[in-house]
Amino acid sequence: DPTEGNILIDQQNIQDINLKELRHHVALVTQDVFLFSDTIARNIWAGDFTKSGDLVENAAKSANAHNFISRTQNGYQSRVGDRGNLLSGGEKQRVSIARAFFKDAPILILDEATSALDSTSEVEVQRGLDQLMRGRTVLTIAHRLATIARADKIVVMKGGEIVQVGTHRELLQKDGEYKNLYQLQYDQMQDSRG
Repeated sequence: DPTEGNILIDQQNIQDINLKELRHHVALVTQDVFLFSDTIARNIWAGDFTKSGDLVENAAKSANAHNFISRTQNGYQSRVGDRGNLLSGGEKQRVSIARAFFKDAPILILDEATSALDSTSEVEVQRGLDQLMRGRTVLTIAHRLATIARADKIVVMKGGEIVQVGTHRELLQKDGEYKNLYQLQYDQMQDSRG
């Protein structure tokens, strides 16, 4: 519940939408992926068990997960272990993205979806995310500004308060929190290459 104002989806207040219906229209990819101790296929299918399991492979291909899945001993029937401990961080993220593709919800929430990955895994995961974001309303929560630079609107928060709103270009032209963060991250990137 918002503390003030309203949250609208297609001009409808979310207070007037059934919670189950709202959840049906939202897919989530988080930093800390939760996988069930089951097969890769069942973890992707968990996006929506009302759909045919025959669509799992297509979702995995869209998420750039099919190649690594095909290399596992039992392919889609490979077990992921407890909370996915038999997969790498990048592999778990791609299974999570495949689950979101399978669900095919119009609203996507990405909560630090690439922050815990090494550079190689991040590239593969980002490719899957780029495809997943097409044609959807996407809310991205991120500390890495490169993740959000192409967003239509960026909302900068500090201490739980909104301090700036704008596009990447607009926010870089103003002195403020976004420009400071951008400069800090840019400097850190230069130092690590140096």
